[in-house]
Amino acid sequence: FESLAKIHKYLFDEIYDFAGEVRKVNISKGNFRFAPLIYLDAALQSIDKMPQSTFDEIVEKYVEMNVAHPFREGNGRSTRIWLDLMLKKEIGYVVDWSKVDKEDYLLAMERSPIKDIEIKFLLKNSLTDNVNDREIYMKGIDHSYYYEGYYVYKT
Repeated sequence: FESLAKIHKYLFDEIYDFAGEVRKVNISKGNFRFAPLIYLDAALQSIDKMPQSTFDEIVEKYVEMNVAHPFREGNGRSTRIWLDLMLKKEIGYVVDWSKVDKEDYLLAMERSPIKDIEIKFLLKNSLTDNVNDREIYMKGIDHSYYYEGYYVYKT
């Protein structure tokens, strides 16, 4: 989580005063509630302990972090970079986000807490060993391409 928090802070430090900090409110999107605040720290500790040596393990960790949704805003953009960094370090690949259909991705991520086979299939078919291409990374954080949507905050 420490690496993800650093990514979030770097991306959003000039935008949000809470950049890199764990959220202090409960959030939901549509009918889905992300990890309740009272369980968030425990969830993040558990995710930190998850293995990340294979493609499947890395995507499972990514899915769990999405469920945790540790920040008020910018979770998707931050976690996509975090995902690519894990993939690059552990297996020598990154996701070529230009090959990932936006609607398919959003639907697969929505269903991933129940069944992660869709997101694994989608991401695996978009892997590239062109790990140092800046444009590939940038597509993963392009907010207009991967709209993170609207959240309801509850204190």
